Amino acid sequence: MTPLLSARGVTVRYGALAALDGVDLRVEYGQRHALIGPNGAGKTTLLDVLAGATRAGAGHVSLAGRDVTRLGPAARARRGVGRIHQRPAVWSTLTATENVVVAALPHVVRPGRWRPGARRPAAERAAGAWLDRVGLREVAAVPAGQLAHGQRRQLEIAMALAGRPRLLLLDEPAAGLSAVEVGRLVEFLRVLPRAVAVLLVEHRLDLVYALCDQVSVLRDGRTVATGTPAEIRASGEVRQAYAEGMP
Repeated sequence: MTPLLSARGVTVRYGALAALDGVDLRVEYGQRHALIGPNGAGKTTLLDVLAGATRAGAGHVSLAGRDVTRLGPAARARRGVGRIHQRPAVWSTLTATENVVVAALPHVVRPGRWRPGARRPAAERAAGAWLDRVGLREVAAVPAGQLAHGQRRQLEIAMALAGRPRLLLLDEPAAGLSAVEVGRLVEFLRVLPRAVAVLLVEHRLDLVYALCDQVSVLRDGRTVATGTPAEIRASGEVRQAYAEGMP
């Protein structure tokens, strides 16, 4: 069966440095897949390639069987790729609702059913629903710049989901969150519809093992292991990759 996402032989070089060296990756429909590995392994670079923000020097990326290697971020977003960065990227002067409305506007009215004035109310209804889902209804009217870090992270996830992605790329979503906020994040991602596949970069292995069906381990720009959480936990090669990658 054709996977939702397929990356084959992805290579990114900066001069003599290979940030990625022939990486292969496969994400199935509805899967929760994690990318882990020591600092400098190439995890964020790989997400950049998959999102279209970085052009690979070699290799191919396919989405639902269609080659998207040469497409940029906007084109991939229209094909169902959502992205969450390491630092929450929101419009600080807009309210939480307005942030989600901007993300939802292109997606709330079906083609052929558009009429003047229809999009904004529909986008506001969608925004309210997503803010409810992520637990931000009480701060819907607050400018995003006044929200706590964890709330901005939740808001960014709501914005990404309002774009109706088939694949959600999450880059260290738990970074800077308190233990309570991490717990909320885990519970939210657990109930995320399986219509949305998740590819997660995360250093917190407890979160990875609690959420993911499949885990890939990168080291020095190469994939050293892929398997279930139980298989990765038991892998001596993985333990060695982490030990040798520590400063």
